[in-house]
Amino acid sequence: MIDAPVLVLNQSYEPLNLCRTRRAIVLVFRGKAEVVENSRGEIHSANQVFQIPSVIRLFYMVRPPRHEKKLTKVEVFNRDHYTCQYCGRQTRELTLDHVVPRHRGGQHTWDNIVSACIPCNRRKGGRTPEEAQMKLLRRPTAPRNNGFYVPYHLLLVHREWHKYLPAFN
Repeated sequence: MIDAPVLVLNQSYEPLNLCRTRRAIVLVFRGKAEVVENSRGEIHSANQVFQIPSVIRLFYMVRPPRHEKKLTKVEVFNRDHYTCQYCGRQTRELTLDHVVPRHRGGQHTWDNIVSACIPCNRRKGGRTPEEAQMKLLRRPTAPRNNGFYVPYHLLLVHREWHKYLPAFN
């Protein structure tokens, strides 16, 4: 419970970061943040009781750094919501598939890579989706870089975060 993720909001209620519960409690205890959502109960120390936060808000403004997302397996799976882009099956057992195979001139870029389940990837083989008579659910694109990202599996567990994230408003 002490290592569970906590959503950290900027002073303006803009999502800023994720931290562990232990760090969130320290920020609240030191007066640098306030608990906005408490959905997990309490922790008792020898002489104090602390709420276990799910969402905290900083009392000061932080300017977050903006970084481009790197092209990795996990980032592609997150972009595609752990869903095979050919059959639509949601699974953790995914592979990367180049829409235009590399041996046919396809590049290793965001616009040419999708998540595919193992059976669909085998069925497609070294062909294009048209040649394999397989249709893509969504055309692959580079993910938008709004500076903050919550892994998809955490969004499924922490529904109370949705009202603070721009994608859900």
